[in-house]
Amino acid sequence: MKNTGLIFGAAFGFLGVALGAFGAHGLEDLLVANGREATWETAVLYQFVHAGLLLLLGILDHLHSSTKLIRISIWTTIVGILIFSGSLYALSLTNIKWLGAITPLGGLSFLVAWTLLFIFSLRIKKNQ
Repeated sequence: MKNTGLIFGAAFGFLGVALGAFGAHGLEDLLVANGREATWETAVLYQFVHAGLLLLLGILDHLHSSTKLIRISIWTTIVGILIFSGSLYALSLTNIKWLGAITPLGGLSFLVAWTLLFIFSLRIKKNQ
C-alpha cells in the first residue's frame, strides 16, 4: 500500500491522543482499581514514539523509492504497536496477567524495525 507509514503513523498518533485522554478521564477508576495506570501510560507512550517512527519511515519511503528495508521496518513497527501497546491496553483493562507475556514480542518487533532503519541509514548514498 502506498503511503503506509504516513497513513498508519497519523492513525496511531490520533489514537494515542484519544487513548491517552480516555485513560486519564474515562477509564481512571478502572485503571486505579486494577493498579494499571502506569501500564496504560507505557502503552500510550510507546504508541506515540512509534507513530512518530512510522511518519519518519513514511517520508523515507517516499524519498528513497520504497526500499525493502524501509517497507519491512514500517510493517514491523505496525505489528509492534499492535502487539506491544495492544497487549498492555488489554492487560490494563482486564488485569489478565498472562497478557503481559505477549508484550515482549511487540518489543522485539520494535527492535527489528529500529535495526532495519539503522542498516538503511548506513546504506544511504550521498546526494540521492
